[in-house]
Amino acid sequence: MRIIRGKYGKRRFDVPKNITARPTTDFARENIFNIIENMRDLEGATALDLFAGTGAVSWEFASRGCREVTAVEQARVQASFIKSVKEKLGDTALRLVKGNVFVFLERASESYDVVFADPPYDHPKFGEIPGMILDSKVCAPGTLVVIEHNSRHDFSRLPGFRRHLAYGSVNFSIFVIEGAEARGDNSGNEKDN
Repeated sequence: MRIIRGKYGKRRFDVPKNITARPTTDFARENIFNIIENMRDLEGATALDLFAGTGAVSWEFASRGCREVTAVEQARVQASFIKSVKEKLGDTALRLVKGNVFVFLERASESYDVVFADPPYDHPKFGEIPGMILDSKVCAPGTLVVIEHNSRHDFSRLPGFRRHLAYGSVNFSIFVIEGAEARGDNSGNEKDN
């Protein structure tokens, strides 16, 4: 796993061979973070990474200046890997929650500036997950939500939809929770394929 930019940029960590996550490719991660940083200043922001997997996205948030990054991952191997990277970096911004994303969303009481979710593509509830996130307390007016998915899904009808982006086989749908105008967001609805 490679952290692309920021204070941890170019750092590499060997991912365990028995990891079951499907990490976001470096190419897709670099491009989606360019979009995220054009929409939000990450310096001092709070970020939530759901289905964190290897933690590559979480570390990208922490490396780019987020003051608090919450990574939610249930699988033991992946959670242990995220914890080991945290220890190697001596990072204090990242908080690992080893647990079920759906339970986390049900119990959440705080909102975040940016929410990123990369559920397993074969998850039986995959089509419902974006709506669950958008309806949960992790979102507040102005929250930027990024969902990674495959080309079989189209979430453009959900509230707050702004953009669809595709980088090879990796797709992202971007949402901004209503009320964002108060926080200076002026990006319109776009579809980029």
